[in-house]
Amino acid sequence: MSRIGINRNKARLRGALGIRARLVLLALILVGPLMAERIRSLDATRTHQIATAARDFAGVAQHSADAQREVFASIEAVLKSSAYIYTSAAQVNRSCAIMRASLRGDMPWLRSLTVAGADGIAMCSTWPEVIEQRFDFSDRPYFKKAIATGEFVVSDYMFSRLTNQPTVMAAYLAPGLTKDDDAVVLAAVNLDWMSKIMGNLGDRPGVTTLLVDHAGTVLAAPPTNASAIGRPMEDLALLPMIEAHLRNTDKQTGSLSFSASDGSQRTVSFATIPGTGAQLIVSIDEARVSAVADREIRTAYLQLAFVCLFVLLGALVVAERLIIKPIQMMETMAQRFGRGDWSARVARNKLPAEFVPLARAFYGMAAQLRGRERELRASNEQLTVLASIDMLSGLANRRGFQSRLDFEWLKAQQSGDHLTLLMIDVDHFKLFNDTYGHPEGDACLARVGEALSSLADRCSGFAGRYGGEEFCLLLPGTEVARGIQIGEIVRAAIWNLAVSHATSAHQRVTVSVGVASTMPATLETANDLIEAADASLYAAKRRGRNTVVEHGFVRAYGTAVSLAG
Repeated sequence: MSRIGINRNKARLRGALGIRARLVLLALILVGPLMAERIRSLDATRTHQIATAARDFAGVAQHSADAQREVFASIEAVLKSSAYIYTSAAQVNRSCAIMRASLRGDMPWLRSLTVAGADGIAMCSTWPEVIEQRFDFSDRPYFKKAIATGEFVVSDYMFSRLTNQPTVMAAYLAPGLTKDDDAVVLAAVNLDWMSKIMGNLGDRPGVTTLLVDHAGTVLAAPPTNASAIGRPMEDLALLPMIEAHLRNTDKQTGSLSFSASDGSQRTVSFATIPGTGAQLIVSIDEARVSAVADREIRTAYLQLAFVCLFVLLGALVVAERLIIKPIQMMETMAQRFGRGDWSARVARNKLPAEFVPLARAFYGMAAQLRGRERELRASNEQLTVLASIDMLSGLANRRGFQSRLDFEWLKAQQSGDHLTLLMIDVDHFKLFNDTYGHPEGDACLARVGEALSSLADRCSGFAGRYGGEEFCLLLPGTEVARGIQIGEIVRAAIWNLAVSHATSAHQRVTVSVGVASTMPATLETANDLIEAADASLYAAKRRGRNTVVEHGFVRAYGTAVSLAG
């Protein structure tokens, strides 16, 4: 980056870090850390609440899972005892009556007990309708599994063919004396009772508790979420994650965190019910559990914004009244000084005491500047004259000549008069300097300038030194023919000076003159006239010097010939 770019960036930075910005920054430094600490503590509280809720609900879920295990364990015990009773009583042909009589009445989670033969046909049941309609269980997967394994089996979610109510069936093989005498004891589980066991997990914001089968169908839920029973759970993708977790551990319980389909962060505790494919799943929505802490954090942010706004407004008001306004008053006074109003003053009662010495210093400076201004004005007038004069020749320099040309150009445009320009160059002047030395060269230029000055006075022209050995003569209100005549007069006047020039073909100092004339309305700018006169001067030099050439014509000494082209 260039130094100019760096300086510009520094200037922008200084502008951005003005008094107002610095006071605002100071206020933020004072208030910011206090509010940031409060927000940090609230965020820590939020994290602690989520962790505590996760531990509490994991414990509650564990107790509920234990209760569900006890239910299924009692069902298994009932089926096994019923199978034993049925098998033992079969020898006296009173097996069905004895089994029905042995069923305890304090187990509301059982809807019915049924015994089916190896062919699946119901032979005994606490519901007479099952016997009357000769229910066939042979097509049921849980029945087939009980026959094949001889173990306690629990089905997935299903609807009873007798009552058309949702239920879960439990089955256990009651072996007979022969394979043909085998029977299967079946129990219909009351899912409503299982949901009642989960009642202590309801009415908790952000917590969802479900008992699901291995396919993810909801078997039981708290009363507040009873509509979910019989439907697939919302996050079915959670089941493969639980299975993967269980494969890596010997425990039947665990917990994990994941992002739900709606983007919320959730923590899940789960427990498998032994002997079944059922799992109790407790899902905690961290956002809803921590809603109170989040509200407090939002309140803290609003308080921070309010306090910062209040502090900033206070800082700006103080800065405006005590600093910015007095500075603006001093600035206005300084601007009036800059416009030349040296009598500008600021009332003392409007300035803080700290600014009064500064105001006095301004008044003293204004008095000094007034004297300096008078001196500078006089000096500038002298410099303006000197800046437009060539000290060697006494003629106007290039700057002065350009100013006069611009003036005459505008004047001729308004009047419609001609404007003629002569460009004059001393022939072989470099050879003159090399031969006679620079002091003699300066003396030669001084004599040429004196001659042109005298001639300009006689023809109402304006002469100047254009640069080096080149001079110019501006002739307002002069047409081209008169311009050529004056060019010849200039050439002859320099010839008549008879300044010796041994290295020139003419043995004396001569000049070449280029003449250009126009009505300014026909050209675009004054520079076009200079270029035309300069082109004529160049043509004069090519014609052998000591020659006057008009733009479009060549007039040698004593002759006049037309330029070709």
